[in-house]
Amino acid sequence: MNEVRVRFAPSPTGYLHVGGLRTALYNFLFARKNNGKFILRIEDTDRNRYVEGAVENLIASLKWCGLEYDEGPDKEGGFGPYMQSQRLDLYKKYADELIEKGHAYYCFCTPERLQVLKEEQAAQKLPQAKYDKHCLSLSKAEIDEKLASGIAHVVRLNVIPNQKIVFNDIIRNRVEFDSSNVDDQVLIKGDGYPTYHVANVVDDHLMQISHVIRGEEWLSSTPKHVLLYDFFGWEKPIFAHLPLLLNPDRSKLSKRQGDVAVEDYRAKGFLKEALVNFVALLGWNAGDDKEFYYMNELIESFSLERVNNSGAVFDLEKLNWINAEHLRKKSDLELLEMLKTEILNFQFSILNYSDEHLLQVVVAMKERVSFVKEYLTKSPYFFTAPAEYEEASRLKNWKPETPEQLKVLRNKFSELNNPSKEDYEAALKQTVADLNIGVGKIIHPLRLAVSGQSTGPGMYDLLFILGKEEVIKRIDKAIETIK
Repeated sequence: MNEVRVRFAPSPTGYLHVGGLRTALYNFLFARKNNGKFILRIEDTDRNRYVEGAVENLIASLKWCGLEYDEGPDKEGGFGPYMQSQRLDLYKKYADELIEKGHAYYCFCTPERLQVLKEEQAAQKLPQAKYDKHCLSLSKAEIDEKLASGIAHVVRLNVIPNQKIVFNDIIRNRVEFDSSNVDDQVLIKGDGYPTYHVANVVDDHLMQISHVIRGEEWLSSTPKHVLLYDFFGWEKPIFAHLPLLLNPDRSKLSKRQGDVAVEDYRAKGFLKEALVNFVALLGWNAGDDKEFYYMNELIESFSLERVNNSGAVFDLEKLNWINAEHLRKKSDLELLEMLKTEILNFQFSILNYSDEHLLQVVVAMKERVSFVKEYLTKSPYFFTAPAEYEEASRLKNWKPETPEQLKVLRNKFSELNNPSKEDYEAALKQTVADLNIGVGKIIHPLRLAVSGQSTGPGMYDLLFILGKEEVIKRIDKAIETIK
């Protein structure tokens, strides 16, 4: 095989969709696996949909995910420019070549005529609306006159009907279309800009793209691209069309049913390693039941032959699980740094916590959190005293005799000197024995008093991390507050 050269070619119409991330990721993995090149090309020829700042957002999202491209708008590789809007002369040159060969023609039909044609075909219940080749019959003199008069026009592909268009797809094997169902696609629009189809084929050829790996939604456009390759006399790349991403109800993944932008998941605290791991599994597996991957393992295992051709369901619960797994695999020191960053975004940022205290929190809660922010949302009591107490636990565990029992325990704690977890445990057990009550009678109210909650890490871990003075202060406050 010649050098593998693949591309991710998004349009700058907003954010990077998770479907776009999967396309980019599969291209990236395939390139790295085969020691090839991964190219970023920006397809910005649809000026009506262009969004200012979208290119920068796309690049930032790709880089955040670790998808470093070898060539692109800010990384010249000898095949640029990598923005289609900077390549317009090329597309005109090749469109002119198609016109000269009879494979394309000028069309001067007005939007009004095209609308009438569309309505007529709809009334006839034709399988699809197609242009009727009306302008193909114009003589050269008529065409020259209209062009000289500055009449608005487009350039269309001249599709010969009743032919079979066949290509092989790595994921779908042999794919066949009848050319009678292929429209005379507009190649150059009235504003002089190319449509996706001609720009895509010209750029893929000139950039020596070996494999076109893209979403299934482009499958129906591929016959037009195959015709263009044949009309130009160019070698076709190898195609691979990825399955659709689906909501759990198997409808097409869309913003109506939840977040679809990479930046949304980043903002919610998902780890980039987890998002990449999860997205890799949307339509691909290595042939086993392994679900936890780091990037280097994905590169090693990936192959297009293992991509399914049926839709892949976007399961948010699975993403949450993968995120938790990746979080737990991080070292305590890594989590410490992440927690310190997260604290800056919370109301606790005005307080100072020692690394020692935060490390203890990390260890105590590591198995109980799926996101870094949950160190703060699930266990705020490590950072500030409870302002309120969980109602259900108060009703169940706080009895009329509880305040007096907690006072005995509090006095026991006050006698301790620099207590360890074991010291707290011994003091509590001694108090239980002295009062002749069950452990539950005091341990549940104690947890409520110091944390405001009924669940959390081990009781003695909690007391040790908070420290003797803070524990006593919180017990006193609870006795005074809870009625």
